[in-house]
Amino acid sequence: MEGPVHKPSKTEFNEYSTLMLKNPYVLRLAFSAGLGGLLFGYDTGVISGALLYIRDDFRSVDRHTVLQETIVSMAVAGAIIGAALGGYMNDRIGRKKSIMIADVLFFVGAIVMAVAPSPGVIILGRIFVGLGVGMASMTSPLYISEASPAKVRGALVATNGLLITGGQFLSYLINLAFTRAPGTWRWMLGVAGLPALVQFVLMFSLPESPRWLFRKNRDEEAASTLRKIYPPSEAENEIAALQKSVQAEREDEGAVGKISIFKLLKTKIVRRGLTAGIGVQVAQQFVGINSVMYYSPTIVQLAGFASNKTALALSLITSGLNAVGTIISMFFVDRTGRKKLMIISLVGMILTLISLTIIFHESSTHSPAIGVSQTAHFGNFTCPNYKAMPAAKWNCISCLKASADCGFCADSSNKLNPGACLIVNDGAKNACNVEHRQWYTRGCPSSFGWFALTCLGLYIIFYAPGMGTIPWIINSEIYPLRYRGVCGGIAATANWISNLIVSQTFLSLTEALGSAYTFLLFGVFAFISLGFISLFVPETKGLPFEEVEKMLEHGRVGRWNREDDIVLPK
Repeated sequence: MEGPVHKPSKTEFNEYSTLMLKNPYVLRLAFSAGLGGLLFGYDTGVISGALLYIRDDFRSVDRHTVLQETIVSMAVAGAIIGAALGGYMNDRIGRKKSIMIADVLFFVGAIVMAVAPSPGVIILGRIFVGLGVGMASMTSPLYISEASPAKVRGALVATNGLLITGGQFLSYLINLAFTRAPGTWRWMLGVAGLPALVQFVLMFSLPESPRWLFRKNRDEEAASTLRKIYPPSEAENEIAALQKSVQAEREDEGAVGKISIFKLLKTKIVRRGLTAGIGVQVAQQFVGINSVMYYSPTIVQLAGFASNKTALALSLITSGLNAVGTIISMFFVDRTGRKKLMIISLVGMILTLISLTIIFHESSTHSPAIGVSQTAHFGNFTCPNYKAMPAAKWNCISCLKASADCGFCADSSNKLNPGACLIVNDGAKNACNVEHRQWYTRGCPSSFGWFALTCLGLYIIFYAPGMGTIPWIINSEIYPLRYRGVCGGIAATANWISNLIVSQTFLSLTEALGSAYTFLLFGVFAFISLGFISLFVPETKGLPFEEVEKMLEHGRVGRWNREDDIVLPK
């Protein structure tokens, strides 16, 4: 789960360090707006841990996989609508007010979820939060970029991307902190209301985007803001330059006229750009990343770790690696190139997904057997489905798959020894735990658990620097200027819809296909994506926008080329 990330240069980082001392006002502006990215990351990451405890409190959620998927994915569905509304509201009422409305949605959603008496109310709160996520995902970086000095714009916008992954990492820490608190998941989901409230208050003291103010003919306000952002020696030049840029935009909009989807598709350059832009956005999701980010504690349990607390602690690894990978991308994307990074990323992901397929397959075929005496030891707690089948054919996997009412109680001396197949209720769970046995309802004990976690970590390491950030960069570079906004919006919508499909189907796929073949399916999508990117996505490293347009016009997008290899037809 990633947002648009601008690649800052080394010079920008040097200027950024100087700015910290000379103009703290700009930093306050960037970090205040960047709290939207933090909220974006937190609210998309926190549900992965909260879901474990929601299942414990609501039996209906624990019994119905689709209901679990809906609780997770409704935030994504809300984000699709929020992104569309955000685009309209950004132009209509401004960036600042749009961020404040997103804060209200974040706050209301957090409170609704914290006091939710039923799964339906949790879903309602997730929709509110999703609307806020969708608005913040596009408004926060836009506001920062339009209200930042040009010399440090990349570094400041990059802070928003880091705050997104940082917010996801924070959500896992908060989840872990509240594992023993009364209410567990209510605190996990409700805490998000605090940064939303803080940002809402901070935004009162911040200005509107100067670009938006100029577009609304509020020139004096825009000029006043720019004089706070730039030193006196540069301010007047920047005011004149921005006025000229806004005027050029208006003239360009008048020349192009109303943009329709038919006009876009009739333009060869735009059509090829959209093919590449939408393709990389769909690929980013269909390789399965958000199944890991939204369900990582559940995946850890499927790998053989029964404890909720252990699953949350180990899930910190995936979130931390994602943040580290984002930083790595910032340093290598202009050295290695966009296309090469995506191809290297996909090759690594294919290898790790194949490894995960093998590991989960071996775990299922070497699942601990169900012991007749072990099960009989618990008397009336035996799972009814087990009583109706020949005992010799049962192991832990068949016990869990037989019914949502069946759980596995591992042997106390060695969890890989035969265990008991019991009915899922508090009595059976307590009877198992009181004998210092581990209780499993999601996955089974396995000697391959740590191998699975290692491959999961490698999967994230390969994903984050390439497929995690590059699709957004490609979409910021591949379209003609006059179509960049609408085409970028279409590609971003494709990303959110693909995200929704993955998050709404992951648990159902693990039930229908098994964990092993679900990861194999993601591996197949990664392989298809590798071929697509090789054939249809151009390398835009170091190229002016005009040359990217020429490359698309002449169809020269399939070459694995270095910057100095590009030869455009005259």
